[in-house]
Amino acid sequence: MNINILGGGPEEFIPDLKKYQEGEGEVWIGVDHGVFRLLRRGITPDMAFGDFDSVNEDEWKLIEEKVKQINRFMPEKNETDMELALNWAIGKSPETIRIFGATGGRIDHFLANIQLLGKKENLHPDIEIEIIDIQNHVQIVPPGEYTLAEKKKSKYVSFLPLSAGVEGLTLQGFKYPLENRNITLGSTLCISNELIQPTGTFSFLSGILMVIRSHD
Repeated sequence: MNINILGGGPEEFIPDLKKYQEGEGEVWIGVDHGVFRLLRRGITPDMAFGDFDSVNEDEWKLIEEKVKQINRFMPEKNETDMELALNWAIGKSPETIRIFGATGGRIDHFLANIQLLGKKENLHPDIEIEIIDIQNHVQIVPPGEYTLAEKKKSKYVSFLPLSAGVEGLTLQGFKYPLENRNITLGSTLCISNELIQPTGTFSFLSGILMVIRSHD
């Protein structure tokens, strides 16, 4: 099962969702105004989360009519709508969680969404969680060894510490390889690397690492 979450970020950052509709086992969740956006794209969400302060009366009527399971919250709460949706999704133990509409616009919302992926409770070795927009794929991973396959549109691969440091980072199959290197928070050493083989591997011993695949 794959769970796809659409948030309320700017439309111009949202990729074409059609290719993510293919196949069985695709579950769709709308977050606040993202619910209406899914409906407008011909996708009926299986679940909706939000305080819905960003939808107008007509949009809310359509949401109530089309979506069977709506989790509506008061605007005054401790978690963002996206966090509530992500918590629910992780509880279902899917293979993959894809988050759209989580970048661009307000930088506080964007950074909060990035940090959500780095929460200790959300670093699941068996669940691949990524934020996807029209130009980037972002993952945050705990220590271990990982394989990256070449993607047609994603020329660049960047590695950024999300913790104070990442120890023992090794990159193989990349234009700029590394061997057991320690990277501190704020380092730009691992920006804009590139795969030179069909697949590459990266591994590290401790810390939390953000992996960004992007194109110009």
